[in-house]
Amino acid sequence: MSHSSPQHFTPEHDINVGRNLTREVAEFIISTDFEDIPADVLHLAKKSILDGFGLALAGSVAESGLIIKRYLKTLATPGKAIVIGTEIQTAARFAAFANGVAMHADDFDDTQLAVASDRVYGLLTHPTAPCLPAAFSEAHIGGLGGREFVTAYVIGIDVECKIAEAISPRHYQHGFHATATCGPFAAAGSVGHLRNFDRDAMVRTLGIAGSQSGGLRENFGTMTKPFHAGRAAESGIVACDLAEMGWTATDKILEAPRGFFQAHGGGYEVDSIRGKLGSPWSFADPGISIKPHPSGSLTHPGMTLMLELIAEHGIIAEEVEKVDVGTNHNMLNALIHHRPQDELQAKFSMEFCLAILLLEGQAHLQEFTDEVVLRPDVRQMIERVNFQVHPEAEKAGYDKMTTLITIHLKDGRKISGCSDFGKGSPANPFSWGGVGEKFYRCADFARWPRNKTEDIVGLVEHIESLDSLEELAQLLMS
Repeated sequence: MSHSSPQHFTPEHDINVGRNLTREVAEFIISTDFEDIPADVLHLAKKSILDGFGLALAGSVAESGLIIKRYLKTLATPGKAIVIGTEIQTAARFAAFANGVAMHADDFDDTQLAVASDRVYGLLTHPTAPCLPAAFSEAHIGGLGGREFVTAYVIGIDVECKIAEAISPRHYQHGFHATATCGPFAAAGSVGHLRNFDRDAMVRTLGIAGSQSGGLRENFGTMTKPFHAGRAAESGIVACDLAEMGWTATDKILEAPRGFFQAHGGGYEVDSIRGKLGSPWSFADPGISIKPHPSGSLTHPGMTLMLELIAEHGIIAEEVEKVDVGTNHNMLNALIHHRPQDELQAKFSMEFCLAILLLEGQAHLQEFTDEVVLRPDVRQMIERVNFQVHPEAEKAGYDKMTTLITIHLKDGRKISGCSDFGKGSPANPFSWGGVGEKFYRCADFARWPRNKTEDIVGLVEHIESLDSLEELAQLLMS
């Protein structure tokens, strides 16, 4: 695993470097089988699938989920695909849209990790939210079993992650949200695999998906951020629907001088994707992180460290004079809400995330509400948190989420610590039981019956053995 700065290829300079890359991706999608997925990758994938279903349940009761439910009723589109956490069944594209929004609504879904020195660790894409809804809707209504479903999901995840890893970092730095832009390729890949597309149809599908790619980081902290994930999931299904009917598209959407990589990022690192699909699988290396808190992933090393310091030193909120927290400047540029005014802004506020841990000792879904964010004691504690660039974090590089915290107590003591990675990362992973506990808490937040949630966990744990997804779908519906 190299941490050196990559040389980014610009298609305008030499088209031959990336020649037939789109075809290579399409070939990987259509030719990969369940037997190609190692046992460890399958286990990791099932953890993210369970996590995604729990987040969809929680997201179904978010304000955005309620709006989406009203919106779907205005469409009155017949279909058999389920909207998780509701009684609604609709066309696959709209179910995927709704479930993608729900999975990303609380910013609690998994994140792709990056290790190149010019990228911000943990800040590439949220792989499951665009991919899982599309793969599940397609496999369920197509009467397919768990092996087919999980294979398509793992394929889509790898396509999304490798594309996100390859594109120039300018893509994210200049405002694109990679979940929105790379996500359509994941959804298209998983659905195209399930429909047994040939290479020509898959290439055209990727071309259609690429032209639906879009989403801007300026919308972080609003409902439009989870809209990105839902729209990406829907776009993949739309691309497959049209390609299946003979819709035409370019055969070089990724590598062309006017294609995805150049238009969205100004270039890409071809060696990050060529020959790397499924080798290694992104789930295994560098890994995908499952979140312990419903906030931006860059808050998690600091939150993990804060909980450790509170437990080790018995810190209580009343004793705290101030907190200094330092990171690299890219983390500061992403965590933009220093004085959040609502729950969505709080997810991108280092100040809130540390303040609420000092006050409540936890930060789960019930802490991320408008009422909690606006509480007087929370506002006062936020004012005591100073978030700034720290030279040690800058020196550590962007391939870590280095966070340094110093807690100044009123009795004059200073308690300090440093963390590079948060709970849930490959360096500090959740067990299957830990993911299950998170799932139960998300389901409880949605007031989902415990007998249903226990059955869901059991089915997902052995999903590759299911001949049909119907029982699982029924458990996810009200």
